[in-house]
Amino acid sequence: MSIYQEIILEHYKNPHNFGTIKDPTKKTSVSNPLCGDEIEMEIVFKKNKVSEIMFKGQGCAISQASASILTDFASGKSKDDLKKLDKNFMTKLLGIELGPNRIKCALLPLEALHKLI
Repeated sequence: MSIYQEIILEHYKNPHNFGTIKDPTKKTSVSNPLCGDEIEMEIVFKKNKVSEIMFKGQGCAISQASASILTDFASGKSKDDLKKLDKNFMTKLLGIELGPNRIKCALLPLEALHKLI
């Protein structure tokens, strides 16, 4: 098992930023009906930067770990910085090769984040 696979499993078992925010600036929900992955994401912006971000969800290890890793990355970033994130960024962030079906799982949290900004 590669170090990246271990990181994915660790974030899946012990996700960071998992839960809800008392008074979010905005919240959204996305799902992939083909596989059943679901992500709810909430965010607080202060001075156009992410001051707090949390998610809840269910699904495969990739979607949940991706949400955990992405929320870690997004904390403190500006809306403009987050708008630039794309499929290539997510692939690099996760550090593993993903097939066409799994890339959808990895991109679900990014879809939620883009809806929030």
